[in-house]
Amino acid sequence: MMRIDILSAVPEILFSPLNHSIIKRARVKGKAEIHYHNLRDYAFNKHMQIDDKPYGGGAGMILKPEPFFSCIEKLRSEREYEGIIYTSARGKVFDQGSANRLSLMKNIIFIAGHYKGIDERVIQKYVTEEFSIGNFILTGGELPVLVFVDAIVRLIPGVLNDSESALSDSFQVGETIGEPYYTKPEEIDGMSVPGVLLSGDHNAIKKWKDDESRKSTEIWKRNNNT
Repeated sequence: MMRIDILSAVPEILFSPLNHSIIKRARVKGKAEIHYHNLRDYAFNKHMQIDDKPYGGGAGMILKPEPFFSCIEKLRSEREYEGIIYTSARGKVFDQGSANRLSLMKNIIFIAGHYKGIDERVIQKYVTEEFSIGNFILTGGELPVLVFVDAIVRLIPGVLNDSESALSDSFQVGETIGEPYYTKPEEIDGMSVPGVLLSGDHNAIKKWKDDESRKSTEIWKRNNNT
């Protein structure tokens, strides 16, 4: 079983996504154990303060190091962690290869930043990798953490009902996008399912899927200037 621990200033953001759909299934099946930790529970003063102004001035507030140190030390005293991941604007953009690699780990800690960021000493002492989900600004790291967890957990053997589902997803085999998909009805609002998909000719269907996958991949490359 994989264990994931998430450190957050606002763990309420995590509750619904982690308790529905594939992630819920993984937890119910005993494939993944996910815990969220409220940094305020590890605050050092009676006001449960977890943020402060940055030294040197500047706008915004910074998450203090003490709650992170306390929580991480407690967790590490209970088990060994292969990865401690921080959601960071300077981090590597998370991709399918990252998800594949992390899905093989047994215990992972995710640190969700918030406000302007976290004290750099937390990163220096504990963080093994920093990841981003793109070049844009979010209020906090909770949403990126949810993206990472979803991408990782669905790869754990036995989570998906169809053992081939994860293996045939876009980006799973190199930088490749899957073909378009159709289902019933055969026609809606004047738009029909491509005839080849209804033909029963498996060779023709495979060729169509391969051709459409290449077209989708080329569109992705143009859109992303790759």
